[in-house]
Parts: sequence; C-alpha cells; structure tokens
Amino acid sequence: MKDFWRESFSYAGLYRKMYSVKKIVEPKCVPFGEDKEQYFLYYEPKRTISNKIVVWIHGGGWNAGSPRYFDFVGQCFAREGYRFVSLGYRLSPAYQYPCQLEDVCMGYKAALSFLKQEGIDTENIIVSGPSAGAHLSSILSYSRQAQQQFDLDLTNVIGFIGVGGPYSFSGSQSLAVKILLNQLFPKDFDRTQGEPCALMTESHIPMLLIQSKHDGLIDYSCAERFQEKAKRLGIECGLYSVKDKKDTHSWYTAGMFLETRQENQGLNHFFSWIEKL
Repeated sequence: MKDFWRESFSYAGLYRKMYSVKKIVEPKCVPFGEDKEQYFLYYEPKRTISNKIVVWIHGGGWNAGSPRYFDFVGQCFAREGYRFVSLGYRLSPAYQYPCQLEDVCMGYKAALSFLKQEGIDTENIIVSGPSAGAHLSSILSYSRQAQQQFDLDLTNVIGFIGVGGPYSFSGSQSLAVKILLNQLFPKDFDRTQGEPCALMTESHIPMLLIQSKHDGLIDYSCAERFQEKAKRLGIECGLYSVKDKKDTHSWYTAGMFLETRQENQGLNHFFSWIEKL
C-alpha cells in the first residue's frame, strides 16, 4: 500500500518534468489505419550513432496515452542518436482486446515498410514497451500464434526490452490492474489468449526485463514468472531490478526517459544493453 501511495504522489513531479522537455527533432506522423489512434511517429536523429532501430509501444493502462503524448520518449532516443518508431493503437474500453494487438502488429509491419521506402536498413530492430506497452510488445515478439495470424516476420528483431510489464495474470494483482484488465478484455474472454506468459514460444530474440520491487501497480513476480518461462524455452533473458530512488511504476516506465543516462541507472542499463547487442 505504501508503494501505491508513492505512485499516486509521484504524478505531479512527473507531469511537470514532461511538459518542460524541449523538442530536438520534429517526428513524422504516418497513419496506418482509419482510426485516429492508428498511426506511428518516426524520429530521425540529427546524428545517427547506430544502425539499430527501436520500435516502441506506449503504455497507459491500455485506455490512455498515445505516441504524441509520449513525445518526450522519442526526443530521448533522438538525443541518444537512435532512429525511433513510436506505435499507436486503439484504446480500451471503447475497443477491447485483441484490437490493441491487431493494431501494434499492423503498425509494426507498416513501420518497417515505411523505413524500407526511406532507404533505411531494418536488419537490427529492438522492440520495446513499458507497462501496457510491455504487455503488447512482448506478445508481438514471443507469440508464434500472433506472428502467424498477422503474418509477421521477426527475423530482423535482435532484442526485446520490457519495462514494468504485466506479463502474467496469475498471482497478486493491484485493484487498479484488475479494473484495467476488466476494461481491456470482453466478458468471458479466455485471458490466457492475451497473457504473454501463456503465449510465449521458443524464439531467437534475447530479452531484458526492467522491473521495480516498489512498483505499486505491477507485482515484481510478473517479471520473474516471465523470465522463468523464457529460460525454460531457452530464451536469453536478463532481469534488472530498478535501483533508482524514483522507482514507482510511472517514474521507471516513463519518467526515466526524462532524465539522462548519468542521472538514471535504469536508463543507462537500457541503452547499455542495446549497445551490446
């Protein structure tokens, strides 16, 4: 309960810092569907340091957020010199699962097509997402069922980073997560069909999970169970426990992108892992 209240009281400082971020680059908006949320933002850094591209799926409890809202994340990657794609998707409760998964899979294909048309090398993709985005991006990355259904070719994905994700629906859940899941899934829906831990299959993609033991919303055991399943399947998986003082859910899943690598150990670990791929 203490961590829940720490989470609640952290929002004011987070929002204040969000709205003070200066734009480094102006992203290009590319729609991939008829709904207003079906678009992605592409960030081309002023100075590219790597041929690795990060495809990122935003969080927000499946019912809030957008690539534009999380523009500060794109600015962070542009500052670090990485090409960056931020995918949008239709939100619950107006649209229920699997609409969100359909959108991120369709958006992923559209983003790779766009990059190729721009003459950009797409052979080194890192898929990532925080919170609800970690849920969706992990299914995209590790569910053979989803990949076959949406005709996804992930041979060029070299890594996955999930931050604060609800990968498992078993065990303890906060009241907030229970409410969000009830909004996300239709009544009587078999939730194992939307649970990353249940859907994970063998994969060549190594993963890094970043999780806090003082999250307040998502229990640490979610990442532990996901890591255990990955190891049983022979998938390389590291689990990094957040060491920063700002270790509430919103601060380490989104707020870390408002700081520098020198200021935030979690952010530094995020980029260091990408550099070693």
